[in-house]
Amino acid sequence: GGPCERYWRTAADGRRASPGRGGAAFRCGCREVSAKPRILFFGYSEVGYSCLSLLLERGDHVVALITHEDNPHEKIWFKTPAVAAREKGIPVFTPESVNTPEWREKIAALRPDLILSVYYRHMIGTKLLALPPLGAWNLHGSLLPKYRGRAPINWAVLHGEARIGMTLHRMVKSADAGAIVDQDGADIGPRDTAEQAFRKVLPCARRVLARQIDALLAGMATETPQDEAQASYFGGRKPEDGRIVWTQTSRQIFNLVRAVTDPYPGAFAEIGGARLMVWWAEMDTPAAHAMAGRSAAAGAVLSLVPLVVATGDGAIELTKTEWRGGTAPADWQAGQRLA
Repeated sequence: GGPCERYWRTAADGRRASPGRGGAAFRCGCREVSAKPRILFFGYSEVGYSCLSLLLERGDHVVALITHEDNPHEKIWFKTPAVAAREKGIPVFTPESVNTPEWREKIAALRPDLILSVYYRHMIGTKLLALPPLGAWNLHGSLLPKYRGRAPINWAVLHGEARIGMTLHRMVKSADAGAIVDQDGADIGPRDTAEQAFRKVLPCARRVLARQIDALLAGMATETPQDEAQASYFGGRKPEDGRIVWTQTSRQIFNLVRAVTDPYPGAFAEIGGARLMVWWAEMDTPAAHAMAGRSAAAGAVLSLVPLVVATGDGAIELTKTEWRGGTAPADWQAGQRLA
């Protein structure tokens, strides 16, 4: 249970002491009650699981988890915060939208002192952001102000970034645009897949939250406005975004392959209605080097074994492929063009 009705009436009258004062107790006419701030956690993904687990291990007062139902069309290769919440008896809700009048009323009834969002996939409206007296905060998977928006780690790998990170920031109307409280980063290699990059950066979220949660709960977090001149924004990625553009450089194509390979939907090309999934590729193989100088249009199949394809600046060897449907087209041969 939480504070009694008289306690909350007192809070509404503005006579409540700061809720962040180390969990001090209030005494009212009926019983002594804890003043631990009430945290409403919005989250998904293994980052959400890691951060919610930290709060629960600390004994923080998490009143509910708002999350998503797992998508049956998505490969769920990560832990989700619902597992951690249910282990501790925390209520779990999965609304399609939290911005309806009905859900705004339900959330207001939870009386959150602080909202924390970690990899929650839907926008949280400004009416909800204004509810908690200690503010609404988000942990985003990039070194803001770069890579605002969706799928920031996949986009960073696709663009060949050497360092990625996690940022704790205040939530405002625009996605990922609020003042920064803290960041932590990790170096990634030029051959890392998006999943490998995710594994490297995952501990950064928990480290940032561990450093700052007491300041957030005390209403004393230090905030630094983002530099809008350095900001970049990227939208969500769909399976169709894995289509290879052969006029790009071999490096760009390689970066796409590693950004969307398993457990993500994968890079692909098509020929005659058949789809070739490209799960891995290499730029620096003997075959790719030997055929890079050939005069051929981008996307032309230069060799079947090994499978080498012309690119915008040379050639790339496709080392792990799969025909959707299981078999190659009957007329599959060198000289054809992939699209």
